[in-house]
Amino acid sequence: MAAIGRFQKGDEIFFAKVVDGELFRLHGDVFGSPSFDKKPIAVKGIKTLIPVQPSKVIAVGLNYADHARESGKPLPKEPLFWLKAPTSLIPDGTKVEIPFSNHRTDFEAEMAIIIGRRVRNVTPAAAARYIFGYTAAQDVSDRTIQNSESQWARCKSFDTFTPLGPYVETKIDPHDLTIQLFQNGQLRQNSNTSQMIFNCFELVSFISTNMTLLPGDVILTGTPSGVGPMESGDRLEVRIQGLSPLVNTVK
Repeated sequence: MAAIGRFQKGDEIFFAKVVDGELFRLHGDVFGSPSFDKKPIAVKGIKTLIPVQPSKVIAVGLNYADHARESGKPLPKEPLFWLKAPTSLIPDGTKVEIPFSNHRTDFEAEMAIIIGRRVRNVTPAAAARYIFGYTAAQDVSDRTIQNSESQWARCKSFDTFTPLGPYVETKIDPHDLTIQLFQNGQLRQNSNTSQMIFNCFELVSFISTNMTLLPGDVILTGTPSGVGPMESGDRLEVRIQGLSPLVNTVK
């Protein structure tokens, strides 16, 4: 497998492999040993959905040292994470909706880990066996609420606050990839996943010691410096080396 997407045509929802813009329908369990059609399907009338349906979305905070500094917070000694509502997920090409026009709402480009196998108490050395792949994401944040509360779930779980996709790349090394966010074509965030304080395998290991991870679960790995406010009409594009770009607009 390589890039895998989840799609809808009419009432039918299905997975497909994405190769040079063509879709090859998947048969069987996407997290098992599926087969694929040899001929591409017609793409007319097909809508791209969020690539997985997770039981939970786990967000990791302050995982880039430069972002911790710009936030005025000390570097964490172990991964800092919380749960986001799965209902906050939206696919590529859809709109982020700002619920309170008088609040500051920020973009945060992130790389997401997609879990492929049920896992509990895995070591970092073995974590890769339980990862299905990686995709682009945003952890949209209502800063006004975040700065007034000690818990971060509410400020980051509004509907549309977790853009994800468009596809899951299953064959990529996640540890040395450029990660960028463009706001209306202007570069706002520019870093590399090698700058993570806790790498992807360490995150899966740590989180799995605290809870069971299931196929399709999403782990947002943190954002680099450069986060900033969004406004209605903005076009936000997350570009991560080797992954398809994630593009969403704001209203």
